Amino acid sequence: MIGRAEYQHFAATLPGATFVEQWGGLIAKVGGKVFAMWGERHDEPGHIVFKVPETSFEILTALDGVDQAPYFAKGKWVVVAPGALPKGDVEHYIAGSHAVVAAGLTKKLQRELGLLPPQ
Repeated sequence: MIGRAEYQHFAATLPGATFVEQWGGLIAKVGGKVFAMWGERHDEPGHIVFKVPETSFEILTALDGVDQAPYFAKGKWVVVAPGALPKGDVEHYIAGSHAVVAAGLTKKLQRELGLLPPQ
């Protein structure tokens, strides 16, 4: 299981990552765009939400403890219950979500955030 502190520590290692308390959770953003979220859900101690590629979305949502994220599912976001995936897998998917969201930023903003070399 990956806890809130581990989630924040890992996400903070990704270039340009910032955090905000929003929607009842700790939101990780790059360039002002959400790439992951840690939150509380029902009686669970915490869950993580992130964007995944379409092929991963189909595979992951077939697993116990991984569901379509409410309000985000059309964009291929998943919500992962504690312990549903190994820590390394969660970190891999968070990094992938960061990369996809960062790639959608303007080139100017990507450079400002250190995601691209200066021109």
